[in-house]
Amino acid sequence: MLRRDENGASRDDVSAVLRVSPSLRVPLEEISWRATTPGGPGGQHANRTASRVEVRFDVARSPTLSSHQRALLLERLGPVVTASSADERSQARNRQLALERLAERLATGLRVPRRRRPTAPTGAAMARRLEDKRRRAVTKERRRTPRLGDE
Repeated sequence: MLRRDENGASRDDVSAVLRVSPSLRVPLEEISWRATTPGGPGGQHANRTASRVEVRFDVARSPTLSSHQRALLLERLGPVVTASSADERSQARNRQLALERLAERLATGLRVPRRRRPTAPTGAAMARRLEDKRRRAVTKERRRTPRLGDE
């Protein structure tokens, strides 16, 4: 079944969610977007078309997020997450790129880094280190001026 969004563009019900991670899918109704003219050079096309797209996701008010997800995103990204794109001439393509960037930012904000487990050096590594120290000590010892009676 095809539906129309607020701008009259048709979209499939299947694609009415933004897949962030296997555990999180955000309905597109929770994402607001705005189109503006892109800055910089580009001639008549850039000056007349609103092809730059900015998407915003309100983390604090989203009913889709669990309390744990909301807490992580609020701590790491803040109450509102935005992404924009002005890479392409097409507004539709820029909207797609902006949504992909938003999904990437949300996924990064939700990712929990692995805990670092400290490791001990191996026996061979310790032996190499001690051998290198002995070699260096001998080299430095040979640089010294000989003491009387040592020769």
